[in-house]
Amino acid sequence: MIRSLDGLTPRVHETAYVSEAAYVIGDVEIGPGSSVWPGAVIRGDDGRITIGERTNVQDNAVVHADGDARIGNLVTIGHGVVCHARLVGDLCLIGNGAVVNDGVEIGECTLVAAGSTVPEGKKLPSHSLVGGSPARVRGRMRDRFLEQIRRAADLYAERAQRYRRGTGRGPEGT
Repeated sequence: MIRSLDGLTPRVHETAYVSEAAYVIGDVEIGPGSSVWPGAVIRGDDGRITIGERTNVQDNAVVHADGDARIGNLVTIGHGVVCHARLVGDLCLIGNGAVVNDGVEIGECTLVAAGSTVPEGKKLPSHSLVGGSPARVRGRMRDRFLEQIRRAADLYAERAQRYRRGTGRGPEGT
């Protein structure tokens, strides 16, 4: 469901896919080839949420921030993630069930492990492997992990187009 709030209507690129069972509200922009899956919530009620190209927000994830937020290109926000980050750089993966608290900045090419909790205001450097609760940098991103993140983004972009064709639903879910 795509809803306006306070005169602000989400802007969804014509090639993006938003499930009819997702909830996108307010000042939100979703880029080309991106996807928002069933049960996901993206709330642009306290600032603008900008989602880049070929990024996927998977089932039951929540994206919300206490100000403007940018989610980069080729990002995977896994199932059940709660993401209040101010910035998620390009080519990142936030694993299933992770919690990313207010004001967090995640550098490009970074993986946040499933189930991790990133403390409020933390700045995670680019090319990091991050995990734990509280999360901390555990190592440097390797090329094979980056390739897996890129493949996940490609897989979800392709799947989104398949769903668009199969359901006949465009960016407005109609």
